Amino acid sequence: MIRRMALPLLLLAFGVFYLLPLATHGLWIPDETRYAQISQEMLLTGKWAAPHFMGIRYFEKPAAGYWMIALGQAIFGQNLFGVRFASALSTGLSILLVYLVSRRLWNDPQKSLISTVLYMSFVSVAALGGYANLDPQFTFWVNLTGVALWFCFDSTTPNGRLGSWALLGLACGMGFMTKGFLAWLLPVLIALPYAIWQKRFRELLGYGVVAVIVAIVVSVPWALAVHLQEPDYWNFFFWHEHIQRFAGDDAQHAEPFWYYLPLLVAFSLPWVALLPSTLKQAWLDKRSAKIGFVLLWLLMPLAFFSLAKGKLPSYIMPCLLPLALLMGNTLADKLAQGRYRALRINGWLNLIIGVLVLLALSWFQLKKPVYEHGQETLSLVLVFTFLFGWILVNVLQAAQPLRLWAAPVLGSWLMVALLPAALPHSVVYNKTPDQFIIDHLQELQPATALLSNDLGAASALSWRLARPDVTLYNTVGEVKYGLAYPDAGHHKVDTTQVQQWMSDARKKGSVGVVMRVKGDDEIAEVALLPGDGKRYEQGNIVILIFPQVNP
Repeated sequence: MIRRMALPLLLLAFGVFYLLPLATHGLWIPDETRYAQISQEMLLTGKWAAPHFMGIRYFEKPAAGYWMIALGQAIFGQNLFGVRFASALSTGLSILLVYLVSRRLWNDPQKSLISTVLYMSFVSVAALGGYANLDPQFTFWVNLTGVALWFCFDSTTPNGRLGSWALLGLACGMGFMTKGFLAWLLPVLIALPYAIWQKRFRELLGYGVVAVIVAIVVSVPWALAVHLQEPDYWNFFFWHEHIQRFAGDDAQHAEPFWYYLPLLVAFSLPWVALLPSTLKQAWLDKRSAKIGFVLLWLLMPLAFFSLAKGKLPSYIMPCLLPLALLMGNTLADKLAQGRYRALRINGWLNLIIGVLVLLALSWFQLKKPVYEHGQETLSLVLVFTFLFGWILVNVLQAAQPLRLWAAPVLGSWLMVALLPAALPHSVVYNKTPDQFIIDHLQELQPATALLSNDLGAASALSWRLARPDVTLYNTVGEVKYGLAYPDAGHHKVDTTQVQQWMSDARKKGSVGVVMRVKGDDEIAEVALLPGDGKRYEQGNIVILIFPQVNP
């Protein structure tokens, strides 16, 4: 039954809990609107090699990730589902990889199913699967390099080895074109110590040439194309996005060495209590070639990212697949032996977390409401539905840990399915401005000029109107490099120029403005604009429509 029903049931769960919620909430700023706009601009302009952000050179990432998001918009439309589909698809493919590699590793249908269910229910994996950025895609390609590596070492026929090494090269090439050189480095960190340990270094050198050749064939056409179009691309991308970010004293997002250790624990929810026994068992079995390989797969990338100066939480997402494999192996053995203590503790731990969150939300709602009474009833109902669901399924696991070991899965999936659509308006209004822009689309579309003082709001405006020509008002941020080009000057105005800019723009037609107003500086920026425009406010987002004036 496990062999026959596992994949259909997982596919059904993927559709219900991963795909259906994609269109239930607006695009988050700044990430989702940025990736939506850049990929849409590729569709509109046909410029596929060098990414541009609202017409400004944007060389922080390669092009392939944007291609996938653009493909989603081309197939499903330039809408919420189309923008997020690439992330969901990439996560779904990573889930499939867990099933395939666990079957190859353990040759046990139950272990394959358990490992896949664990990975699929990690809250971090499920949440990122509905978020439009490049991390789910890069995670898939890195996951594929790990899976391909095991197939390389595990294959017993020449054709099997050649195919596996070629697959590794494909994954490295696509990972490189999605997020950069890390896609080449991470598999080396795993393969090199494993090959030395297993005395297979000569095999690594011999067959590794196949992977290198395939990776070059996959990535060189784009690398040459972007160099011909934008000769400075590689200078910025290599030094700023790799060397400075990972080793520079002024690296972005600098964090301490231990930063990822508590994050790895948090990312393993709702299975945190299984971590101690999983790591203990893996360490005891480390001399096994299979367990040793998976441990290297987990620990080497984790160590590398911990050593890097710049850190973001999503960097360690590729560590979760090997963690799920080790956890699934340990859990399957516990179930077979009737050992349930860790599962019962896990149920109680999740139950306590759920009860504490429920009590905290209830207290705040009574004392200082998070949700406005009457206006946000549906959102509040969704939140409590999730919390009661989370508590119930973990009560079931704590009460019947052997029979209902998988109950927390439903709690995890309820979280990612319901919470994004259940956030309070105070968050939604400020973080998803594209929904507010939709309400005033008819007034904004005829505008001959567009202006915004915030990159997130500007990209939401640009994406919703399918127009990259938004002028940036007194803001630079992450487009500082692109704006430094001599031909990019018309994309920005400052406080000394804005009144003349508005006067000139209104002679040609109406002007649409989307402003983020959070403090005195933004209030002063709005004060410099004319006073005769229509004004709409939602949270800290202000939309202004200025009519055309006669020359």
